[in-house]
Amino acid sequence: MTTTTSVMRSEIAEQPEALRRTFAELLPLRGEIEALGRTTKHVLFIARGSSDNAAVYGSYLLQAHTGRLATLGSPSIATAYGAKIDLSDVLAVAISQSGKTEEIVETMRWAADCGARTVGVTNGADSPLAAEADVALVTRAGNELAVPATKTYNTQLAALAVLALGLGADLDAGELELVPEGIEQTLAAPTDALEEIVERMVAVQGAVISGRGMAFSTALEAALKLKEACYLHAMGLSYADLLHGPIAVVDPRTPALLVAAPSGPTLEGTVALAERARSAGAPVFGFGGGSTLAAASDLSVPIPDVPEWVSPMNLIVPAQLLTERLARRLGYNPDVPRGLNKVTQTS
Repeated sequence: MTTTTSVMRSEIAEQPEALRRTFAELLPLRGEIEALGRTTKHVLFIARGSSDNAAVYGSYLLQAHTGRLATLGSPSIATAYGAKIDLSDVLAVAISQSGKTEEIVETMRWAADCGARTVGVTNGADSPLAAEADVALVTRAGNELAVPATKTYNTQLAALAVLALGLGADLDAGELELVPEGIEQTLAAPTDALEEIVERMVAVQGAVISGRGMAFSTALEAALKLKEACYLHAMGLSYADLLHGPIAVVDPRTPALLVAAPSGPTLEGTVALAERARSAGAPVFGFGGGSTLAAASDLSVPIPDVPEWVSPMNLIVPAQLLTERLARRLGYNPDVPRGLNKVTQTS
């Protein structure tokens, strides 16, 4: 296996410090978020790509811990259909790594015109998104050069965790300190299991990545990374949706990558899915899930024992490492996937 490294791998390693900087920057803004929360009732997320996967985490987090209805918006309602909707009780949260994606900025403007208050989550301090939002949650990932988002994605999750706290989540902000420490442990841990998973995935053309609840965002983001950098036909699914039909594709040629927090209400179902996939002859690789998911998997990569609500920030790291290693093993440059640019413009 090649021993060369990539910019993507370097940026994965920068995540602990990027998260510490982001928490330090954003936690003092909880009062401003709380003020927006007093004038709104529901939350509408506006995003695309990796940012949309981050929004999935935000949606589960807010609904489970703040009692607010949160949903993912469809930017085309604004940009293509030009519909007018009463958003007077809505907090619109627009998420864009660069803050320059025209569709996202335009949709946030549309939401404001429809009566919404707005929050912008971006790594671009001088971007239109940050300038026009009522409150800007500017992440501190630093410049990200590799096309696949790693540290910018994870700091978006950090911003959404702070958003939840500002909106009254029944959670302990001190637990955020466990995240960068846990990632440092993951980066320093032996890589034998991860390397074996890479070798077992070299010959496959597709994979199923599944999780549920807070971990669903990780399944979606892991699948996206494997698509864009390794060119795999990777499906990211909730295990509930997987059982409603797509489970049929899980076979000896199609591995199942299952992600779960070390504890929580969706762990039992993830373990049951691992057992079912193995009974179908599929290779099963577990990320997180503690000892119970490890016991039900062929190979597993642990994450530190962190609370479920922060676990997606830890869970995504093994998936990022897998993507970077597998891309290089296949002879691809993970920093510059074909056909992709750092900022994607849609309309």
